[in-house]
Amino acid sequence: MFVPRRPENAPRVNVVALAILLGSIALGSAALVATGSPLPLIVLVIAGVVGMQSPRIAQQWERAVVLRLGRFIGLRGPGLFWIVPFQDTVSSWIDQRTITSNFAAEQTLTSDTVPVSVDAVLFWMVHDAEKAALEVQEYAQAVSWAAQTALRDIIGRTALTDLLRGREKIEQELQTLIDARSNPWGVTVQSVEMRDVVIPAALQDAMSREAQAAREKQARIILGEAELAIAHSFSEAAKEYHNNPTALHLRAMNMLYEGLKEKGALMLIPSSAVESMGMGGLMGAAALQQQQITGGSGNGGKESK
Repeated sequence: MFVPRRPENAPRVNVVALAILLGSIALGSAALVATGSPLPLIVLVIAGVVGMQSPRIAQQWERAVVLRLGRFIGLRGPGLFWIVPFQDTVSSWIDQRTITSNFAAEQTLTSDTVPVSVDAVLFWMVHDAEKAALEVQEYAQAVSWAAQTALRDIIGRTALTDLLRGREKIEQELQTLIDARSNPWGVTVQSVEMRDVVIPAALQDAMSREAQAAREKQARIILGEAELAIAHSFSEAAKEYHNNPTALHLRAMNMLYEGLKEKGALMLIPSSAVESMGMGGLMGAAALQQQQITGGSGNGGKESK
């Protein structure tokens, strides 16, 4: 997760430095023509080369850390600033934009001894360029290691179920832990987001079977509750029919009608229901009617033949 930076002491050629050099060359050429001696030209060119080391330009999001003879004298930028050649050096160019970096913890054991691999993204920025330059050697690399060790620490004291279900809480804990470690370096953590949690394939199969069994158990519970509701409804209906024989006979007739609507329908009715509901006469009449319909259709078939 190392963030590349511009070389610290690399010269930055800019328009101002080029203007100084070209101006010194022009003045030296004019002096050469006027005096006929090359000495002014040499002196002015050397002065231009030295002077062009003084102007520096920092981008809007950058801060330059300036040292004078090895001692910190301040931050410079953004824009144009000047340093004393051969005395001042720009030791660091600090990028103060929000930086996005990914980090991971592979094959780390959870509190219930399950090996997992976690991939996460860290959003951070440098809020104090002086501390980032003076308090730590490579602040970007330090933040990377702090994030990885914090992630392993969180995973080691978290159960697998909490890791899979409580991502928001774990992300908040990670942000707090990494921020506490990186604040002395002038770095603040804005947010942490976990992208993926990879568990072993065998454990995935076991969890899938467990989830399927839980769903089947819930389905059976729902079915039992439905049967209980149906039994309760039948109990209430039995009370209504007990006090109202007419309604019971009408219900019996409706049952016969529904069962005999189709030709050749076969109905199996308990004998106790025939006796208690008085369905004997109704069934006989229905059977006779069905026989007449069948016989009529048979004769018609013979006549047509």
